[in-house]
Amino acid sequence: MLLTGGYKDRKGVEYLLEYLDVDSFADLDPSLCTQVYGICFCGDQMIVGYGGRKEGWGMIGGTIEPGEAFEETLKREIQEESNMEVLAFAPIGYQKVTVKGEQSSIYQLRYACIARPYGPFVSDPGGPIKRIELINPADYKKYFDWGEIGDRIIQRAVELKEGLLARNY
Repeated sequence: MLLTGGYKDRKGVEYLLEYLDVDSFADLDPSLCTQVYGICFCGDQMIVGYGGRKEGWGMIGGTIEPGEAFEETLKREIQEESNMEVLAFAPIGYQKVTVKGEQSSIYQLRYACIARPYGPFVSDPGGPIKRIELINPADYKKYFDWGEIGDRIIQRAVELKEGLLARNY
């Protein structure tokens, strides 16, 4: 499913978004993939984090470090930002982000994952996430609303959750 959208940041820069459901990121140029985020579930609840550049609620994730595989980024970021271990994961899709009027684009990857706490939440020292909450997935719009693209990402994560729970981990 291809969805399009856009937004304007605080500096007035306009971004064009194209979201596509995928089951694999193998066809993407890794050098253009900059971020990995997870829609993570702990039991029946979804994990959301508060903080970041925009000081709001959202998914847990972050920047791919040099030489790091996408799955390594997912696991590292979830641990750093929520103090949780990723037990199972599957690609949801990706967002192609282009600055309006420019030719080049980057890709932001989205995963569904099952996680469990290592222990109580401990914020990443110097990291962006100040707190986490475990919420009913149906209530996510009380925390953030990313329009049609966000709705599809959450819908697909919820659809993939059952298959992930069925795995033996």
